[in-house]
Amino acid sequence: MDFKNEKNITIFEHPLIQHKISILRDKNTGTNEFRKLVEEIAMLEGFEALGDLPLQDVEIETPIEKCMTPMISGRKLAIVPILRAGLGMVPGVLALVPSAKVGHIGMYRDEETRIPHEYYCKLPNPIDERIIVVTDPMLATGGSAVDAITQIKEHGGKKIKFMCIIAAPEGVQKLHEEHPDVQIYVGHLDRELNENAYICPGLGDAGDRIFGTK
Repeated sequence: MDFKNEKNITIFEHPLIQHKISILRDKNTGTNEFRKLVEEIAMLEGFEALGDLPLQDVEIETPIEKCMTPMISGRKLAIVPILRAGLGMVPGVLALVPSAKVGHIGMYRDEETRIPHEYYCKLPNPIDERIIVVTDPMLATGGSAVDAITQIKEHGGKKIKFMCIIAAPEGVQKLHEEHPDVQIYVGHLDRELNENAYICPGLGDAGDRIFGTK
């Protein structure tokens, strides 16, 4: 599947992002390095994804004189990680916009049906006035991302971006079909999902590798 010409879908080709993702994939990459790489990749992706933040001119005084200079306007940003792996990307985005508010959405996947279920949702208020960045390192079937974004919209969210590090074509297609208004940012588009709905070649379980659990 080729998404390069699809509106609202960005597949990154930046060499720094690709290099860091390759290190993530390595099974010998330890927890500490993995966690730092996830933050760094999120920052690099966020730099691009947040290129359309609204600005307004404000007056400040430099050591030389007063001047009007642009700063981010409005209610700014809300970062909403899909628990728990999405938490690993939050520090990278916060490094770019420290004033951003952080919400949380908890989803789990039924191991038999592979259907995602929500168990927690807490969003910054007012959510309808913010640009919302939903984070999850992996976009596999797309079920969790679709349901999380549906929940955000039901709570009033309107301007939504989704950021992941790796994705399967099936997940990108499903998310784009269900929420065509959402801007999707993908670090690397992997080959496919296998029979167990795991991304191939993938990087293993992102949550386990970020938090050092099994």
